[in-house]
Amino acid sequence: MNRCAWARNELAIRYHDEEWGRPVHDDRVLFEFLVLEGAQAGLSWDTILKKRERYREVFEGFDPATVARYRSAKIEKLLLDPGIVRNRLKVESAVGNAKAFLKVQREFGSFDAYVWRFVDPTGERRPRVNAWKSMREVPAKTPESDAMSKDLKKRGFRFVGSTICYAFMQAVGMVNDHTADCAWRGER
Repeated sequence: MNRCAWARNELAIRYHDEEWGRPVHDDRVLFEFLVLEGAQAGLSWDTILKKRERYREVFEGFDPATVARYRSAKIEKLLLDPGIVRNRLKVESAVGNAKAFLKVQREFGSFDAYVWRFVDPTGERRPRVNAWKSMREVPAKTPESDAMSKDLKKRGFRFVGSTICYAFMQAVGMVNDHTADCAWRGER
């Protein structure tokens, strides 16, 4: 079976086949990917996939209301856990982003309603479908991810640069970047 070229090991193949590029509209899952994509900055996605289950445990299922209440003692405990990326700025950003996430939910009704407007301003939440022949053609960022990054930063989010935002868009299916030869291209 042909897959996108980046899916080369068992964990990445399972992630590619079961999740990557599938449209997500669940706020908890969107928050999970926001945290994980921020944690991935400067690291490989394989590193994050290997640590994902531990992230789910220590961030209590990625419930943004719970994470928003984390205080310094909890952050210090997280920084001692080898099962996650122990970078103070990244852990603190997850807590700060949870607070900003809740504000967005209050303003827009859901984070889903807010974030999908960057690729589908009609409000129908349809993914942008691209037609890349190979992974070399896939951009690291787009005008849409630039706009999303700028707006998230304005709202107090951190670790949300344009490249991180585009990776988030790919992960949660806001854009379909499965290459033309990928068996999963039409499945989304």
